[in-house]
Amino acid sequence: MSQDTPPAAPLASDRSSDRDSDRAAAEDIVAQVESGSRTPDGLSGRIIIAVCLAWSLFQLWYASPLPFMVGFGVFNGTEARSIHLAFALFLAFTAYPAFKWSPRRSIPIQDWLFAIVGAFCAAYLVLFNDALADRPGAPTAMDVAVGVVGLVLLLEATRRALGPPLLVVALVFLAYTFGGQYMPDVIAHKGASLQKAMSHYWITTEGVFGVALGVSTSMVFLFVLFGAFLERAGAGMYFIRVAFAFMGHLRGGPAKAAVVSSAMTGLISGSSIANVVTTGTFTIPLMKKVGFPGTKAGAVEVASSTNGQLTPPIMGAAAFLMVEYVGISYIEVMKHAIVPALISYIALVYIVHLEACKAGLKGLPRVHVKPWHQAAIGFLGSFLLVAGLAAAVYFGLGWIKPLAGDATPYIAAGLLVVAHVALVWVVSRVPPLPENADIKELPPAGPTVLSGVHFLLPVVVLVWCLMIEQLSPGLSAFWAAAAMIFNIVTQRPLAALFRGQGGAARVVAARQGLADLYNGLLMGARNMIGIGVATAAAGIIVGTVTLTGVGQVLTEMIEYISGGSLVLMLLLTAVVSLLLGMGLPTTANYIVVSTLMAPVIVTLGAENGLIVPLIAAHMFVFYFGILADDTPPVGLAAFAASAISGADPIKTGIQGFAYDIRTAILPFLFIFNTELLLIGVTSWWHAGMVFVFALIAMLTFAAATQRFWLVKCRWYEVIGLLLIAFTIFRPGYWMDRIEPELISVEPARIEAMAEEVPPNGRLRVRVEGMTLEGEEVSKAVMLPMGAPGTGAERLESAGLILRTEDGRVLVDDIVFASAAERLGFDYDWEITEVLMKNQDRPPEELMYIPAFALLILMWLDQRRRLRRQGGEPLPRES
Repeated sequence: MSQDTPPAAPLASDRSSDRDSDRAAAEDIVAQVESGSRTPDGLSGRIIIAVCLAWSLFQLWYASPLPFMVGFGVFNGTEARSIHLAFALFLAFTAYPAFKWSPRRSIPIQDWLFAIVGAFCAAYLVLFNDALADRPGAPTAMDVAVGVVGLVLLLEATRRALGPPLLVVALVFLAYTFGGQYMPDVIAHKGASLQKAMSHYWITTEGVFGVALGVSTSMVFLFVLFGAFLERAGAGMYFIRVAFAFMGHLRGGPAKAAVVSSAMTGLISGSSIANVVTTGTFTIPLMKKVGFPGTKAGAVEVASSTNGQLTPPIMGAAAFLMVEYVGISYIEVMKHAIVPALISYIALVYIVHLEACKAGLKGLPRVHVKPWHQAAIGFLGSFLLVAGLAAAVYFGLGWIKPLAGDATPYIAAGLLVVAHVALVWVVSRVPPLPENADIKELPPAGPTVLSGVHFLLPVVVLVWCLMIEQLSPGLSAFWAAAAMIFNIVTQRPLAALFRGQGGAARVVAARQGLADLYNGLLMGARNMIGIGVATAAAGIIVGTVTLTGVGQVLTEMIEYISGGSLVLMLLLTAVVSLLLGMGLPTTANYIVVSTLMAPVIVTLGAENGLIVPLIAAHMFVFYFGILADDTPPVGLAAFAASAISGADPIKTGIQGFAYDIRTAILPFLFIFNTELLLIGVTSWWHAGMVFVFALIAMLTFAAATQRFWLVKCRWYEVIGLLLIAFTIFRPGYWMDRIEPELISVEPARIEAMAEEVPPNGRLRVRVEGMTLEGEEVSKAVMLPMGAPGTGAERLESAGLILRTEDGRVLVDDIVFASAAERLGFDYDWEITEVLMKNQDRPPEELMYIPAFALLILMWLDQRRRLRRQGGEPLPRES
């Protein structure tokens, strides 16, 4: 064959076969990690199916108001956690084989034994609830035996479902619990007896059955189930096609569509690995088709899929744990997450655009070309329909509530049914979505949007319940799941009716709807096995911290290692999160690292005169736990993407992490600039300005990391872009060099300064003294001032009673259980410095002026070079 002769194009059947094999390989990775790879036949398979159905139905029952309405089947939190873990352990032993060579089409007898005994040990708290309540703190031999066996089986289930890393971490903490007396002096403790440890870990809610498992039981399961229903109903395919309809024709369009569809698929899956398989099977081959190398195609999908867990309204399971650990509502978590998530995704689209410009790539050709005015009218009509739906729900229900009172839920339910029927009628007027998302040509925008607009109703219900009704996340997810059940059962038969199909077709459609519901219940339960086991196993780590007090010791060690430097501490935390995340799922990683490191970040921030909100510290850990999914050498999302792209998984992971550098810098930035989390933002105008400036900074940073803007960047232009991005993100850094943010005030004026602090504000002070152990202490602390009052009253409300001797301000007394006691104040410590805001400091936003001036100059220079090259980017470099 001559060099000029192109290779023969593969047959369509060959391409389809390749895609099927790619998807099978990727789904096998997901099965091994997410839902268990064992699918036995016969009675064993039917038992697993029955248990999965029972688990999903139990969770729906527990989350619903029905038990309280009928006065039957009401479970308290501890009982529900017990049943939840019983289901998870039973399915872990039956769905996950013990070893790679273990049978996958049958279940060995020992696995049945482990499953039954494990479920009994987990259900012990509900089976013997009354007896346990009669002997609190006095476990019997039976209690201890059940705890030991249950803990061993939980560890084995953890190994099967999640691999060795979390097992090893849990074993290390258990060894520390029982062997504390043999540890180095700095972390030594007297050790715990078997009776005390088993009571703590298994019988109380301080260990395995603690907060993490409680969140898995009350919130996470319902959101996972909601996502499974959306997937079975066809919403995943709908989101992919909508993204391609609007972005597929752009330069590097399939890659941009992959980013957008992965963001929307975050509604369906809180797992980055499952997200890769859901969208990547179709987006990665199309990216390669327009010219992306396999490594970069897989990396784009990995980077966009890992960020799916960061995107409201449905985030990863760890986000629900923040609700309990930080003590804020889920609405607050979403509010803090929205700006970083949006700018991160927009920046990834921009990175894809720059990659396409560098390589001279084009988008997919349009097939359905309409005159511009017809296309505009079609898009506008679709947009107005969606906007009208949102407005009708928001304003309609908003007006009904004050008029109808208690009858509002019933009226709202009736209106939602009418809206669902009307939207399915709209859907029936356009060609139905294909049964697979194999995109051979760009779908038309208008009909594509209309073909699944009814999927938005359950999402509207979820957001309404969370944000307007302010129901709990669990109850909100229940109502959204209920709406989705109605949607999934009725959408097909209604569409068949409106399309005028015969009775037989309607029966087939109705059966298909019931099959979708059945499969959604199964998928939701199987996807929860790993999360249920992970949250229970992570409870061992949390239980060890509360039982031994090792948290305080580790805090002091980390402070010592970092030398009191907050930046070094943040780098250390990021590295620990990435290392643990290589083997731990995001949820377990978040529990471990946030338990140990988040309080240290807050404490060190205060010592550096910086107020670090607790949510900022937890979001920092959350971000790096998610980024571990594409960190070589173990990034599982990269392995799933490489199974589809055919590229090397290590190179895919490295390239994906290179794209994710934009996400990795965000946690550092919002620690020092909490406005990125909308903390301290007072108006919509203020929020908009924060978003715009943060977006400009992030796009500038993306151009610097790609070393390409309008044309290829020179080395000094890369440095200039990085300086511009840093200045816009944190203008206060440069202003601090000119005029400090804080000035020192004489300690004698502390009462006057305390009186001037705004309500519920904080007073920065520096103290020195000696502990009872004879250790010299010098640190900065942030005293909460509470309600307005005199300076002495506000200081006393914070826990401090002061006296003055020879011009020195000393701690005379400390109020018991006060903020001052928690901050570590001791008697006779001296207040050496009071720090207050520098009122003469110019606005830090002035630093934007030189930053934007430099940005404009660089743009003009690159524009001139682009014109010299003929208006086209440089060709791809070898």
